[in-house]
Formats: sequence, C-alpha cells, structure tokens
Amino acid sequence: MMIRLIYASRAVNLGPADVKDILASSRKNNQQLAITGALCLSNGIFLQCLEGERSAVNALYHHILKDKRHVRPEVLSLEEITQRQFTSWNMGLVAATSENTTLFLKYSATADFDPYSMPAAALTEFFTEVIKNSKWLS
Repeated sequence: MMIRLIYASRAVNLGPADVKDILASSRKNNQQLAITGALCLSNGIFLQCLEGERSAVNALYHHILKDKRHVRPEVLSLEEITQRQFTSWNMGLVAATSENTTLFLKYSATADFDPYSMPAAALTEFFTEVIKNSKWLS
C-alpha cells in the first residue's frame, strides 16, 4: 500500500550548504527506498511531501525526526494513495524565491507562508500546483 505523508517543521541554524546536503542525501536515499516527493522551504519552515510504500515512508519519517536541523515536526496530512504525484523525481526542492512567492501565499491564510494552519486539502492542492508551476532548485 502506498501513502502520501505531508509534514512541516521549523529550520534551525540552517545555511545554504545544509540545504544542499539535505537535498543530495534525500535524492540518494529516496531513490533506494522508492520514495518520491518534494521539499519546500519558506519563511524558515520546511514543508515536505513523501510518497511511497507505507513502511518505507514511515521509516524515513522517523529518521527525519532525529535530524537536529529542524524542530517542531508535525504531520499535517497522511493518506493512502493509488498513484504518485511526484513520478519524475525522488526529491525536488522548491524555495520561496521571487518566482514562487505568489504560489506560496496563494494557499496561506497569513501574509507569511504557514503550512501549519493549512487544511489537508489545501496542502494537496499546493503540491499539485507546485509540480506544474514552480521554479525548482537543484
């Protein structure tokens, strides 16, 4: 059974090298685990979507919880899925660049992007639109 897990956390002492390291290790590890998804970073908040086999996603999430580069992790959405949204990449990175600001704020109830306050349906819509309309970082 496949699931989609979306969680948020707050970044702690994070520099550009840390983000590159997170992305590189995620791409490597996720490919081996057949996990796909996206990582968004805005306003000091990580928002990540993970898709794959339930036990693999669960194990990865528990590994992520041990990472000291973030605090206050919270599962925002968890659902069974029949197909993946992120079929083209094992981990994409979307940052709140000037090209993406409108998209980040479209789904936020506040002036600053705050996924903690977003309903599950809005999170799913956000990631659907991210796939189609965002400028991805590598």
